[in-house]
Amino acid sequence: MNDILKMVIVLGLICSVAGLALAAVYNVTKEPIEYQQIKFIKEPSVKAVLSGYENDPIKDRFALPAGKDKKGRDVFQTVFPAKKGGQVVALALDGSGKGFNGDIEVMVGLEPSGKLTGISVMKHAETPGIGSKVTEPKFTDQFKKLTVDNPTAVDGVSGATYSTKGVLAAVTEAVSYFKNNKQQILAQAGK
Repeated sequence: MNDILKMVIVLGLICSVAGLALAAVYNVTKEPIEYQQIKFIKEPSVKAVLSGYENDPIKDRFALPAGKDKKGRDVFQTVFPAKKGGQVVALALDGSGKGFNGDIEVMVGLEPSGKLTGISVMKHAETPGIGSKVTEPKFTDQFKKLTVDNPTAVDGVSGATYSTKGVLAAVTEAVSYFKNNKQQILAQAGK
């Protein structure tokens, strides 16, 4: 009986030490991993929708509360500010919408005045040659110079209704967040 008790204690200690080591590694690597994911996944889209800035919108990014998810956890919206001469000239926000084969993630560029500078589809699983046409300039360029009052006044992609609706929902999500939180976003971005 003593041998079993010793074995349980030793295994318990080994598991505890391993758990603490994993927690420490997670805490040390969390921020660099997050930065790399943003750098390689979101940065190309941020650069596609923002132009004429002098700062690094990736380094200057900040997150603001955006509500709760289905499980009651806090959700945050990341804002990528573009500045020139110390002034905010544009912002990039992401949104998500349901496409035919899953979520479509879109980066939306906005000027402080409410004009869209463009959109970029960051992630999708739409059908190649049909739904994937929502990533083509023929579709995405239509969003340039639209306003937050009518951000989805574009022609859809023929044969890709669900994909088009997914992009429009993603754009609407980002624009709605901007409209509802404009003062807070611009105040934080101006710092």
